[in-house]
Amino acid sequence: MSNLKATKRENLSTGSNNKLRAEGFIPAILYGGKNPNQNISISKKEISNIINSETFLSKVLEIDIDGKKEKVIPRDVSYHVVSEEPLHIDFMRIVSGKKIILEIPVKFINHPDSPGLKRGGVLNIVRRKLELRCPAESIPDEIIVDLKGTEIGTSIKISSVKLPENIIPTIVDRDFVVATVAAPTVIKEPEKPTEESPAAEGAEGGEAPAEGAEAAAKDGEASKKDEKSKDGASAKKPEDKKPAEKKPADKK
Repeated sequence: MSNLKATKRENLSTGSNNKLRAEGFIPAILYGGKNPNQNISISKKEISNIINSETFLSKVLEIDIDGKKEKVIPRDVSYHVVSEEPLHIDFMRIVSGKKIILEIPVKFINHPDSPGLKRGGVLNIVRRKLELRCPAESIPDEIIVDLKGTEIGTSIKISSVKLPENIIPTIVDRDFVVATVAAPTVIKEPEKPTEESPAAEGAEGGEAPAEGAEAAAKDGEASKKDEKSKDGASAKKPEDKKPAEKKPADKK
């Protein structure tokens, strides 16, 4: 059980509370039982080791207020929306003989002794916390679930979980599931790339596609025609002009 020292808080103004926070303290309130509510402050440094733990809101603490010790349990913590620093804590007095509804964390043990997990099964946790009705004087830190002997397909229900004496779940109308040992997940192999067509391979290998070949052939024929036309033009010679026949001069 953790012991905390607390100081009475007389000034309840916003300014006073902000000053306390600046000095490393967290404003808090203590309520419950026959005694009146009491405003206190707790050193942030002193409580920092347990305030962020999963079991904080179900952990029994002992608070020392000016020499007077009381067993309490944290019921709520307010945090700053940006910095997530604790701003205020509610503590409830533990009154012997009373029962408290709490969410108690579940701890799974003996994983290596589970045949299902050894064969590649997966532990599927349905409830990481159990809401239980507990006697104020005997609040457990956690509920143990033993995985020894569990096979693939095993469904661990609340009826098979051993709860401490006088502790009962708040859900009593059904035998709810806490966890299961599921079959291993099948990993799908990536699909192989499809084989490329011969035409595509030919294109990649440097061979001209059909359309390109036809175009090249047409270009070749056109060039040959041009060459022939040029050769024909050069073969033709200009027609030889015959010299004009001289008429004999008229004899006088």
